Amino acid sequence: MRASLIQIAVDPDESVEARRQRAASLVGAQRGSDLVVLPELWPVGAFAYTVFEEEAEPLQGPTHEVMAKAAAEAGVWLHAGSFVERAPDGTLYNTTLVFAPDGGRSAVYRKIHRFGFDKGEAVMMGAGEELVTVALPQTTLGLATCYDLRFPEQFRGLVDAGAETLVVAAGWPERRRAHWTLLAQARAVENQAYVLAVGTAGTHADIPQAGHSIVVDPWGEVLAEAGSDEEILTVEFDPAKVGATREQFPALKDRRLGLAPPS
Repeated sequence: MRASLIQIAVDPDESVEARRQRAASLVGAQRGSDLVVLPELWPVGAFAYTVFEEEAEPLQGPTHEVMAKAAAEAGVWLHAGSFVERAPDGTLYNTTLVFAPDGGRSAVYRKIHRFGFDKGEAVMMGAGEELVTVALPQTTLGLATCYDLRFPEQFRGLVDAGAETLVVAAGWPERRRAHWTLLAQARAVENQAYVLAVGTAGTHADIPQAGHSIVVDPWGEVLAEAGSDEEILTVEFDPAKVGATREQFPALKDRRLGLAPPS
């Protein structure tokens, strides 16, 4: 399976519409990949809280339209990162869209864990409530966004729901880059799953971004890692390795805590 992680730079001098079109062009250039992944809140920047309200859009707004078309034109499964969604009741969400190769929408995930403590996303946005998986022909994706990476129970829930490849779209800051790499490897090892984690490059809202998108296999081995600048990280991996790893080293079968009670 071939995946391309688009580590797009968020430049405050580039308009949202211009970046939307540029992202679509980058997706279109990945024809031949099975899966393409964009990072968190790439239209506006994950830390650009002051424009969230202004740039919020409905679920089927311009980002949905442009990304659906890009997926269809490239003939790829597209995890379109996330954008600021305004729900019909006015609530803002950090929302991920996944499109099939025909451009049809396959999944919507609203970020569960909101970052910021008592400011920013944590107080401006609603929290998602549902774990989301997406069945591709080759593997089943489990969806997570940035700060979610710090909450292992979410990933264990995704694995229980059938996930074999955990996809994390992020806008992770440079100052905590060591945590980014450590947690991506930890989530892969403890769940015996692939982790595809893609972040943004550049600086937005005066916050330098970590970049360093990363692909980790079920044993925790780093298959590929980007640098800090805008980059497209493409890697080929074997989804069958997940089942083989879980059979060879069946740690998930030895779980004693967090299991659903017998019916």
